[in-house]
Amino acid sequence: MKKVFIKSYGCQMNVYDAERMADVLAAEGYGQTGSVENADLVVLNTCHIREKAAEKVYSELGRIRVMKEERALEGRETKVVLAGCVAQAEGREIFRRAPVVDVVVGPQSYQNLPALLRAGRGALDTEFPADDKFDALPALEPARIKSRGVTAFLTVQEGCDKFCTFCVVPYTRGAEVSRSVARILDEAHRLADAGVREITLIGQNVNAFHGEGPDGSPWSLGRLLHALAEVPGIARLRYTTSHPRDMDEELIAAHRDLPALMPYLHLPVQAGSDRILAAMNRRHTADEYRRIIDRVRTARPDVALTSDFIVGFPGESDADFEATMRLVEDVRFAGAFSFKYSPRPGTPAADSADQVPEAVKSERLARLQERLEAHRQAFNHGTVGRTLDVLLEKAGRHPGQLAGKTPYLQMVQIDGAGRAVGDIVPVRIGAAGSNSLFGEAPAADGTWTEASAA
Repeated sequence: MKKVFIKSYGCQMNVYDAERMADVLAAEGYGQTGSVENADLVVLNTCHIREKAAEKVYSELGRIRVMKEERALEGRETKVVLAGCVAQAEGREIFRRAPVVDVVVGPQSYQNLPALLRAGRGALDTEFPADDKFDALPALEPARIKSRGVTAFLTVQEGCDKFCTFCVVPYTRGAEVSRSVARILDEAHRLADAGVREITLIGQNVNAFHGEGPDGSPWSLGRLLHALAEVPGIARLRYTTSHPRDMDEELIAAHRDLPALMPYLHLPVQAGSDRILAAMNRRHTADEYRRIIDRVRTARPDVALTSDFIVGFPGESDADFEATMRLVEDVRFAGAFSFKYSPRPGTPAADSADQVPEAVKSERLARLQERLEAHRQAFNHGTVGRTLDVLLEKAGRHPGQLAGKTPYLQMVQIDGAGRAVGDIVPVRIGAAGSNSLFGEAPAADGTWTEASAA
């Protein structure tokens, strides 16, 4: 059997796409391998959201070129596919910059991989096809679902119409499109029938979902979540990534009304200064964001909130940055991703003459991350004394252990005796480490035994 090695960079959308590429290639006789040296086909599924992400890909291609040459000396052919958002953004230029690449395919066209591979070196497809790529993908097979575990991503929406001035997504993923409710529910049932217990709905702007419902009318994400909560076997629901402008009352109410919807919301704000938010074309103010958070917390008081931040956006002053720090203090996020602004070619902000010096960006990022980390630790320590349900997902670090996550995505390991992957067990939290929770879980006879975190 031919072997394919697939490496994915960036967001959860790419994780889902990589799995579906593996499904497409399985129909062509490719089995997956975890070793690039053993691969007849190498697929790099790329991210273009930041400069470092793209440069990592080219560094990886340099190493693959050496491996490909060594395999050729042994009489073994290796084909290389560059997929994803770097492929979409740079297109045919990739063949010039990295001659090791045989095929370039964008994120909306990977269903065409078999035909592109047959076409040979130089094949390229970065179109935004009119036909739904999901219609062309093979049906999910139970054995392949089981091999991926008891949690799964499910794409419900792709693309973005927001056109934030720092972001390449509208150019690499296209306009906002939503899958039909019927197809989403069909995929959810297939996942559940194969043992999946937790589904995370994903999209570049997932809460802009407006898929066609059974009656022909568009459904909101909140309404879709209610339907998914009725799928037998699905115990947990999540969704990511969201935009503040699309946090409607129906979605907020779902956090109140659906026990299956985990008390966790990732809602990127990017900055706390209204001037910078306007320059980013976010189309919300800092206080509007605060009011959304207040409504979510009223609906679900125990919700954990996480966010994204960009520091050093063009024109950001000390006062602008201090406004971001005030927002962080006001909301007290349970976690966050934070980055220095990275100019992306083709975006409006990249052409700004008011770029912030790198040293200033670094100093601001260090201050921001220090505060975010303090709040993350405070949130984790706030779980001490609580009993949290843990979905067991895999073998633990030590023999006899199983590992799983709390509703807040915190990893915990417990004694696996009498339990199985897919079980949801109560864990009483006794202590919190820097990246871990420590507690105890009930044994089969109902007594409590010590548990350790990952």
